Order: sequence, then C-alpha cells, then structure tokens
Amino acid sequence: MFKKLLLATFAAGLISATTLPLQLAPAQAGSMAGMTCKDAAKAHYPSDRKMKRQFKKACKAAWKAGQPSKRRFRRT
Repeated sequence: MFKKLLLATFAAGLISATTLPLQLAPAQAGSMAGMTCKDAAKAHYPSDRKMKRQFKKACKAAWKAGQPSKRRFRRT
C-alpha cells in the first residue's frame, strides 16, 4: 500500500514539474540581471526576426507600464 502511494506521489510530482511554464513573461525577461528586452528577444527567438520584434515591443511596453509616471504638473 505504501509503495503504491509513494509511486503515485512521485508520478504526480513528475507530471506537475514537467507542465510548469519555463518561458518568462516579457516583463520578467527584460528585468533579469541586466538583460535588456533586445537580449531577451534574442534568447527566446534566435532565428525568427518578426517574433523577436514583437517580443521586444511587448517587453518594452510592459517595462514602461511598471515605471512610475514622470509627469510634472505646471504651477499656474
């Protein structure tokens, strides 16, 4: 009984570990250890120029959305 339970637990763990997403979101990829959006796009799509461009664009947009606003209000 214990052997079956142990085997089932191992199988469930193996299945769940293989189904975890390994790719990073564009916003995360651009902020990792000095990696720019351009470098992250090259890493994800080394041979597809169109996908690199789309990834870089999405990465930059996500990065800009996370930055504080730099609007300055004029005093009148």
